[in-house]
Amino acid sequence: MTAVGIDAVEIWTGNLKLDLPGTFAPEKGEDPEKYTKGLGLNASSFPDSYEDIVTMGANAAHRLMERKGLEPDDIGRIDVATESAFDNSKPVSTYVAGCLEQVYEGDFHHANKGERKFACIAGTQSLDDAYNWIRAGRNRGRSALVIATDTALYARGDDGEATQGAGAVAMLISEDPNLVELSAEQGYGSADETDFLKPNQQFPSVDGKRSVQVYLARMREALEDFESVAGEVHEEDFVYAPFHTPFPGMVRKAALLAFRHVTRDTEVEDELADEIGRQPRPEAFDSDDDYRDALREYMDLLKDTDRYAEWYDTTIDPTLTISREVGNWYTGSVHVARASALKHALENDRDLAGTKLLVGSYGSGAQAEIHAETIREGWAEEIDALNVDAQLAERYEMEWADYEEIHDAHNHEMDVDIEEFTTPSEEFVFDGWGRMGERKYRYVD
Repeated sequence: MTAVGIDAVEIWTGNLKLDLPGTFAPEKGEDPEKYTKGLGLNASSFPDSYEDIVTMGANAAHRLMERKGLEPDDIGRIDVATESAFDNSKPVSTYVAGCLEQVYEGDFHHANKGERKFACIAGTQSLDDAYNWIRAGRNRGRSALVIATDTALYARGDDGEATQGAGAVAMLISEDPNLVELSAEQGYGSADETDFLKPNQQFPSVDGKRSVQVYLARMREALEDFESVAGEVHEEDFVYAPFHTPFPGMVRKAALLAFRHVTRDTEVEDELADEIGRQPRPEAFDSDDDYRDALREYMDLLKDTDRYAEWYDTTIDPTLTISREVGNWYTGSVHVARASALKHALENDRDLAGTKLLVGSYGSGAQAEIHAETIREGWAEEIDALNVDAQLAERYEMEWADYEEIHDAHNHEMDVDIEEFTTPSEEFVFDGWGRMGERKYRYVD
């Protein structure tokens, strides 16, 4: 069976930066460590006044196509995953295709285009759609372009305001990929939940405590479902485990639960037994409350063990490096985590070909998906081509007044016209409104 997976990836971050401990925390009267140590964030990325989900997605896709030497005829479908869409009918993918047709001789009239929505998991669902399209033999030798693009903007004063972020991830899905091969096996955990939603509104309504609980519950279900088809998962099976990352602090919670799960009934649990005891089993307790109390106590002890800390530092922490500097990208966040892990491996001269990632995606509402990815021989060349470090370094650092302006400029309910903070170059930009209220774009050399 021919391998199908991600052949190449590109990242495009918003051109503005908000320093959380240095700028955000003082204005909020908060301890900077609430953000750096609590949330695990140093900065957030924002779109300049001429940027939006279309420009960021089109710019990431354009850079990918240029680097890979692709023409429109090489692409058979364009799928955009977003929860920041501005039209209930016309998909963002058509705007992206229109942008790209400005810089290529050919067009994408032959390509299937769509838009996926299921909160933050839609990017992974779009990968699944492209995988299935190729596996079904409908691609006619062409590849798929999957783009996850979002502006995660919260209402001013909302508890989630510090986790904001904006950017896009473009991925090329092909046969015999260079980067990673996707597993045929998947696991799901899904339920009708109201942890995070946007009922005909731009800014989300969030039950923060509930959202964490739902995230962890659905991830557990997805992992158990994955094991039902792929076999038991053990800690040594995977070199990295990229999770959906609304903020790194949330991943710390998921990672602890994952480690407990994959070490149950293993030598690792035996080794830890002398130090913290064995994992509680529900059948040993008279009530659910007693079991949950014992489990919480065990988890607190597990978190402080050297064994867990070593695993976390090796398998999880490298997935969070980019996210710490950009905030939440919604549909792109788990794909940023994958890139971050592979970038860390490249920088540390790790030979990963043939090893595996365990990828945990999540979308509020709610659904989690677990699948495996096998790292391919060409992974290092693909990751080495990323210029994300340069993008992060070149962002314009906003003062508080700048942030207030740019937040208003991207608030759909406000009519704000502000000067751009940066000068666009070799990128697509928003260029005003058309006769039917549509957005218009142009390419700036």
